[in-house]
Amino acid sequence: MTITLEEAEAFSNLTVFGFGLGLVFIGLICIILICMVMGAICKKFIKEDTPKAAAAPAPVSAPAKKAVIANKGEFIAAVSAAIAEDIGTDVSGIRVLSVKQL
Repeated sequence: MTITLEEAEAFSNLTVFGFGLGLVFIGLICIILICMVMGAICKKFIKEDTPKAAAAPAPVSAPAKKAVIANKGEFIAAVSAAIAEDIGTDVSGIRVLSVKQL
């Protein structure tokens, strides 16, 4: 379908704007409806494996004894090398004062 130049000039800018805005909102409503339908279909076919009643959390126990680093010197050297590589300096320029387990 084609229109003549006179017919094209008969449409005002407001009419074109209105059609464009209407099409955008109609498209968005269609996307929302499609998402709702797909969500309903997925809920129907996917079954949840989680039990209905949640288990009670375990009571908080006393903190465990702090673990001792077996090879502390090797650990410090590895951490120093990683830090030196990251910041781009020499390992001899890094001094580790303390190590604290998190």
